[in-house]
Amino acid sequence: MGRLSGKTAIITGAARGMGAVTARLFVNEGAKVALGDVLDGTALAQELGENALFCQHDVTSEAAWADLIGQANARFGPVDILVNNAGMVHFTAIEELDPDEARRVIDVNTIGAMIGAKHVVPQMVEAGKGVIINISSVDGLRGCNGLSVYTASKWALRGLTKSLAMELAPRGIRVVSVHPGGVDTPMGNARGLTGDERNTTFKRVPMQRIGEPEEIARTTLFLASDDASYITGAEIAVDGGWTAGILLNVLPGAPEGLGA
Repeated sequence: MGRLSGKTAIITGAARGMGAVTARLFVNEGAKVALGDVLDGTALAQELGENALFCQHDVTSEAAWADLIGQANARFGPVDILVNNAGMVHFTAIEELDPDEARRVIDVNTIGAMIGAKHVVPQMVEAGKGVIINISSVDGLRGCNGLSVYTASKWALRGLTKSLAMELAPRGIRVVSVHPGGVDTPMGNARGLTGDERNTTFKRVPMQRIGEPEEIARTTLFLASDDASYITGAEIAVDGGWTAGILLNVLPGAPEGLGA
């Protein structure tokens, strides 16, 4: 018996990367999963079989949310788990900021999760239980140059998580945020580096490597399961120790070959 047997989940941004890996893991653990994405996830849903469906889905659209939830309900029943995984990254120096692009990032990364919660909470309240997992970022716990818009959106998602956790806990709904560090996905490894090259950027992170999407998915699985029944409002960093600090080659304990 799987850890999510009998549960219905919605995962956004599920056509590739962490979303796709999470969808596979959830189905393997007994969940019925509705995959939403602006990209085509038809092949993935077919691969996962009768316990998965794909719906073309823009997280910024209320109509799209109503359609996705409606399809999930019709096929699988009420939604028990919502994973707000859809997101986009944006690099810019602040003096080159395009406000329209900034609004789009915040709409996708933050407002989309708000709309999703708005639409799924009523049936969770009726059931007296449910879990909402917001996939934020290590950049929702610290700052990063060149990522002002993305960082702002991920800090906002972290704040949304805490407020919703307070609001919904008395009604049986848990809300948590997951904060991945660098992850080997099309977004996290946009240059497509392979082998040891993938880890170059992360040599000062305590674990000195990029994360694998499966490592994020397993954390999400735990938080979605009843094993995490007393966890809400928490922010879970899955970042190889990045938010704990960075390695300094001039101090004791630094690995050999860390460099300048």
